Amino acid sequence: MSKYDVLCVGSATVDTFLTIEQPFSSINIGDKVLATRIEKHSGGGATNSVAALSKLGFTVKMLTKLGNDHDAGFILQDLRRYHVDNLCHSRSAKKTDSATIISSKKEHDRVIFVYKGASMDLMLSDLKESQVTAKWMYLASLTGKSFQAALHLAKIARKKNINLLFNPSLYLAKKGKKILAPILENAAILVLNLEEAQALARTSSKNIPFLLQSLQKLGPKVVVITYGKKGLSALHKNTMYVLPKTPSVTIADTTGAGDAFTSGFLAGVMKRYTFEDALRLGQANATSVIQYIGAKDKLLTEKEAKLLMKKYKIPITAKRV
Repeated sequence: MSKYDVLCVGSATVDTFLTIEQPFSSINIGDKVLATRIEKHSGGGATNSVAALSKLGFTVKMLTKLGNDHDAGFILQDLRRYHVDNLCHSRSAKKTDSATIISSKKEHDRVIFVYKGASMDLMLSDLKESQVTAKWMYLASLTGKSFQAALHLAKIARKKNINLLFNPSLYLAKKGKKILAPILENAAILVLNLEEAQALARTSSKNIPFLLQSLQKLGPKVVVITYGKKGLSALHKNTMYVLPKTPSVTIADTTGAGDAFTSGFLAGVMKRYTFEDALRLGQANATSVIQYIGAKDKLLTEKEAKLLMKKYKIPITAKRV
């Protein structure tokens, strides 16, 4: 197989977005609640990252397990616009992953119901090592039986000198550094949010320099911790970078924001941007996505991202630690 830029590994879901007018506090068990809006989009760590990186100009492939159902067809159809191939051709007996996101206009809050099915069934036999010829591997969360495949992929990355970015969910972070060591030791970049960072480091501390340094000691050369509207911090070569606040925009939905940021940041690293501008590229991508419902429709091209970086003048400070 010819070489390509990035292999994106993780889950694939169908996300259903429902909007209701009334506050959640007014709803009782057994109520039938009228939704005023519904939208369906593909989602999940693998599909979101592969779409974002494709939009930014890279040749990409995806590795995820789907069910033998209509939702799998919906996801694959959606990904055709990004020219993406899934390296896993076998199907799970379980249903394709899905999520239902219910948002209340009154309370400006949401409830998310998640079903984990097919993505937990990725087996070592679903992948030939010869298919892994990427320059980078973007490893999102694989849980259940699929976790063994994640560990195996980290070994393949090390064997083939493939750069590894690890973006674990809270499910994986809670496994702790000992269980995740085979991945962390081989990771060039670790990106996670504050709650995930605390879970992985087994601490309730919100001391960001401490968390960054603790996680870097586990193996990754670069560690990035995000905190939603409050920005992010990153540690690279004994320097801590801080984005104190994200650009102020009207937020429609935050689903996929983390994937958009992480993919944009990786794109900046791969394109040899300065470290600060790589962070800015990621933030611009996330800022675009959260203004619309769904994780993909407003992903940016590199040209569009540069325009937003210039428009928002995203401030980042750097300090030696």
